[in-house]
Amino acid sequence: MSLLEISNLHADVAGTNILKGVELTINAGEVHAIMGPNGSGKSTLSNVVAGRPGYTVTKGDVRLNGQSILDMEVEERAQAGVFLAFQYPVEIPGVSNMEFLKASVDSLAAARGDEPLSAAAFMKRIREIAGELSLDTDFLKRGVNEGFSGGEKKRNEILQLLALEPSLALLDETDSGLDIDALQVVSRGVNSFLREDRAVLMITHYQRLLDYIKPDFVHVLSGGQIIRSGDASLALELEAKGYGWLTQ
Repeated sequence: MSLLEISNLHADVAGTNILKGVELTINAGEVHAIMGPNGSGKSTLSNVVAGRPGYTVTKGDVRLNGQSILDMEVEERAQAGVFLAFQYPVEIPGVSNMEFLKASVDSLAAARGDEPLSAAAFMKRIREIAGELSLDTDFLKRGVNEGFSGGEKKRNEILQLLALEPSLALLDETDSGLDIDALQVVSRGVNSFLREDRAVLMITHYQRLLDYIKPDFVHVLSGGQIIRSGDASLALELEAKGYGWLTQ
């Protein structure tokens, strides 16, 4: 069953047309990777799906589990199961990671009509996830991304992903700025998230991420459109030849 369907998607940013007819279907249980030159619309695509303000859809549709989400607010899309890991995670001074995660988890539970986790059960679960991501428990007391290194910010995004358990994870250059050890930790986190009822859309410039998180499909986005799709071998071809042979 298709989890995400993007149909003839056109979108503008500050009056400039960026997406020019994107077509993409992602089924539950699949991992898709989006690659392409700088300025091709990769981050715009993830931001439009997540509902980030400042992006205007002029044509087409985005459906999650068969339902259009374009009229939903950001929080409604999150409640429906959409999660975006930012390319540049923002700092929230004065709000600890633990407070932020507890408020987020409780908000999702309330929206879905579920009972919230007890404080003890929540603390136990978050500490387990932090351990899996090689994050010290003192990390949970710090302000969200405040003073974090690039690797800590990216691991914190995966901590949020695993705590919130969405159905669709949009990962915008999660590998950017990571050394090999941090890349392996982040990749393990993403792989542990995967299940048959979930899907991942990764945006990346580099083949190295795909050595650790195996994609079912690789797509090349250029000029606001997907111009080539294939299996994981397409990423190896791009690594060897670049994008010129596709965009000429």
